[in-house]
Amino acid sequence: MSHSLSRPLSHPVLRPVLIAVSGVAALTVSSFVALPMVPVPVTMQTLVVVLMGVVLGPRAGAAVVMAWLGLALAGAPVLAGGKAGLIAFTGATAGYLLAFPVAAFLAGYLPKVHSVAGHGLRFAGFLGLHGLILAAGGAWLAVLTTPEIALATGFVPFIVGSLLKSGLATAVIAAKGTLKG
Repeated sequence: MSHSLSRPLSHPVLRPVLIAVSGVAALTVSSFVALPMVPVPVTMQTLVVVLMGVVLGPRAGAAVVMAWLGLALAGAPVLAGGKAGLIAFTGATAGYLLAFPVAAFLAGYLPKVHSVAGHGLRFAGFLGLHGLILAAGGAWLAVLTTPEIALATGFVPFIVGSLLKSGLATAVIAAKGTLKG
């Protein structure tokens, strides 16, 4: 058996493809773990977006997120509620979606140190990235509605979820560090 067949994840072409497909799949699944709200649902997307950046690094994390968004733009029903196409990028969720690759990229620069201080800094970073996503989403929503409506429906209701998802992302990375030993 050839070496490349016995270790497919080390193959120079297959490995990045499998990582990208897995990342897109994780983002898609996270889209469907949703609590319907109007005009923007609560999903697990932001959790997976920031984890993509931390786990894959800034460029690869952002690239996976952009590939997923590209599929949505092309019409694949990969977003919350099966949304896809141009409407998803011009409607109420557009600001959040456009912030996702930026958040994934920036997450790639969060501290990698597995210590209490490192985890604390990472949690603060995740919270800041969730804030960035909410700010971009809220700003776009304010263009479509009013600043008051955007704040009340597109920002404030997501604060607790952002805290929880930032904590969960921190715990996932802490566990990953513990498992690697």
